[in-house]
Amino acid sequence: MGAGRFAPSPSGDLHLGNLRTAILAWLFARSTERKFLMRVEDLDRARAGAEAQQLSDLAAMGLSWDGEVVRQSERSNLYAAALDGLRDRGLLYECFCTRRDIADAPSAPHAAPGTYPGTCRGLTEAERAAKREMRPAALRLRTEVGSFTVTDELHGAYTGVVDDFVVLRNDGVPAYNLAVVVDDGIQGIDQVVRGDDLLSSAPRQAYLAKLLGYGIPAYAHVPLALNSEGKRLAKRDGAVTLAQLAAEGIDADAARAVILASLGLPTSSIDAALAAFRPASLPTDPWVFTTSPDARGTGKPIGWPS
Repeated sequence: MGAGRFAPSPSGDLHLGNLRTAILAWLFARSTERKFLMRVEDLDRARAGAEAQQLSDLAAMGLSWDGEVVRQSERSNLYAAALDGLRDRGLLYECFCTRRDIADAPSAPHAAPGTYPGTCRGLTEAERAAKREMRPAALRLRTEVGSFTVTDELHGAYTGVVDDFVVLRNDGVPAYNLAVVVDDGIQGIDQVVRGDDLLSSAPRQAYLAKLLGYGIPAYAHVPLALNSEGKRLAKRDGAVTLAQLAAEGIDADAARAVILASLGLPTSSIDAALAAFRPASLPTDPWVFTTSPDARGTGKPIGWPS
């Protein structure tokens, strides 16, 4: 039996867009008889109390998960072992470039913006030693391809750039692209459902998974929730977290119903939605969610989608 997962970063409360993605990840996993795992990606931004609130909000949506919650902060030995294996194969090199260095460096013709141009790839040991005196090094993967193709259930075949991406930051923290691949591989995750803003990172991660001997998961990058300005939904957009909605008299069941309605699914319960769930019938456009201050007192809940 394979597994799907939801992996939030505990930087604050989940908003309705995050909860919508979590519900979709749960529906995809449960509808294919996979386990559904919960992973907290707390290597970087972790706010006190955020993890507990996020898990509480997910449970309030009716979501359940299998096994214990896994935290990246407790898995540093696994990331170190993966890095050691890549290093032993000569697949890592030190990089001393700043973001400004990369932005200002000449790039190959037709290279995607932000693609690493390989500045530090061919440094001599003497050059690396001199640069270490000025700043700590990150570690980059010495890739052997320029692109990689993944298959996505909603987007079909997707080919993206695979440059020499960072796997260990210069502050010693494993990079997201390494940690997520190691976690998915070790946890047996063979289905990744997440926002389509992360589609462009899938080829890098799939390529690294192949290098590390893991299977490449089935991907489904789902449309994001946007505000009325067409920007990614955020807490500043009004009553968009469960706590904010509760303050307006809207409970978790009503919030879940709004999300399920946006997916064209029955709103009575999460189990009814699961029974009707068909990936091919999912909306392909972003969900535009608006907050309407003048909705107070009209019987229309604050934050009802347009």
